[in-house]
Amino acid sequence: MKKTNIVWMALACGMTVTGFAPPKQIEKHYQPIHHTATKMDNNFNEEQKKVFSTIEKMVAAFEAKDIDGVLATYENNAIVMFEPQKPVQGKENLRAAFTQFVGMNPQYTFSGHEVYVSGDIATHVAPWKMTGHLPDGTKIEQSGLSVAVLRKQTDGSWLMIQDNPHGQLLLNQ
Repeated sequence: MKKTNIVWMALACGMTVTGFAPPKQIEKHYQPIHHTATKMDNNFNEEQKKVFSTIEKMVAAFEAKDIDGVLATYENNAIVMFEPQKPVQGKENLRAAFTQFVGMNPQYTFSGHEVYVSGDIATHVAPWKMTGHLPDGTKIEQSGLSVAVLRKQTDGSWLMIQDNPHGQLLLNQ
């Protein structure tokens, strides 16, 4: 894979995600995601907290290289923009992309989170920064604006249906 594609994949995993919680035995090993609380973070209502909790679980699973935990936060036909304007769809395609990407040992920080819920649809927006290393040892530092759309499931959990870590793309043109 070309270095450019790997860098774009690095951008992708700053993405936000929500869904149901991983099994309890996995959940114990996760650490909270690193972020600077904003006023909105501190004032989430219960439904916003559910959405945000899943985001934390996805990022923690990703940093722990738990691909099954990551995939558990997506609906089966969800799309992820690992590269701008090139959606990847389907669990096995997502598995392949995430598996390749975790080798860079990415670490994420977020400068805030916004969560808006309207019925069974939620939107999560978060500016992010990522550091990691390419296979040749080259350090990567990237940042972006993650925009994710989630759908509430019949059991009350939230799963991501669209995940775009390149939400800032149009502003940069």
